[in-house]
Amino acid sequence: MLGYGLTYPAAALTVITTLAIIAFLTWKGLSLFFVHKVPLSNVFSTAWHPERPLSEGGPQVGILNFLYGSIVVSVLSALLATPFGIAVAVFISEIAPQVGQRVLQPVIELLAGIPSVVYGYVGLSVLVPFIRHYLGGTGFSLLAGVLVLAVMILPTIASVSTDSLRALSHILRETAYALGATRWQMIRLVLIPAARTGILTGVVLALARAFGEALAVQMVIGNIPNLPTSFLIPIITLTSGITMYMGNTVQGSLWSDALWFMGLILLITSFLFIILVRFVGKWGVAK
Repeated sequence: MLGYGLTYPAAALTVITTLAIIAFLTWKGLSLFFVHKVPLSNVFSTAWHPERPLSEGGPQVGILNFLYGSIVVSVLSALLATPFGIAVAVFISEIAPQVGQRVLQPVIELLAGIPSVVYGYVGLSVLVPFIRHYLGGTGFSLLAGVLVLAVMILPTIASVSTDSLRALSHILRETAYALGATRWQMIRLVLIPAARTGILTGVVLALARAFGEALAVQMVIGNIPNLPTSFLIPIITLTSGITMYMGNTVQGSLWSDALWFMGLILLITSFLFIILVRFVGKWGVAK
C-alpha cells in the first residue's frame, strides 16, 4: 500500500506538470495569432524586424530563418556523425571488443558527460579561429555549428548502436561464417541490417538532441538571421534565438509572443521525434 501511495501521486504530478507545460506554451505561442492578429504567412517568412517602428512599416516576426537554420544544422550534424558512430559501434562490438570496452567506450562516455558549454567554448576558442584563418569569413558559421553538434551527438549514436549490435544473437554470426562470409561481409550484410532498428533509434535520438541544443550552437554560429546559403555564413536557430532575445523583450509584446511561438514549435518537434522513435521501434518489430 505504501508503494501505491507514493507512486500514484508521483505519476499524477508528472502528468499534470507535462499537461501544464503544454497548455502554457500553447497559450503563449498562439497569442501571436489570436491577440496580435499576425497572419500565418507573415510568421513563416524571412522578415525578422521585431523592433521596426510603425512609421517604417511596423514590426515583422518571420521565423523562417530560425526554423530553417535549426533543421539544416541538425540534419547535417546527424549525417556527419552517423557514419562515425556506426563505425565506433562496430569496432567496439565486433572488431576489438577488449580494446573497445577498455579504451574507446570510456572515452565515448566521457564525451557524453561533458557539458554543452564546454563544447561551445572549445569551438569558440579553437574551431572558429581555424575556420576564419584557413577557410575565410568570420569563423562564426554553419560549418562551426555542424562540427560542434556532430561531436556532441556522436556518443548517442555510438552507444545505442553498440547496444543494438551486442544484443544480436551469436547464431547470426556463426551462420554467416558457416556460409563462408568474411568478417567484413558478416558485419556489412548481416549484423548492421539486423541491428538497423536500434541504429535508426540512436540516429533519431541524436537528431532530437541536436535540434534542441542551444548554448553550444549559440556560441559558434554567429546568431544572425540569415538563410544558410553557404557553410561559411553566420546563421541562427530557434533555440539560440530564444535564449538571445527572451531577456530583452516585454512579456505580452509581439516580440515576446513570437519567441513563445518558437518554443511551441520546439515542443511540437519533440513530440514528433518521440513518435518517430516509437514508429521506428514498431517498424523493426514488424520486420
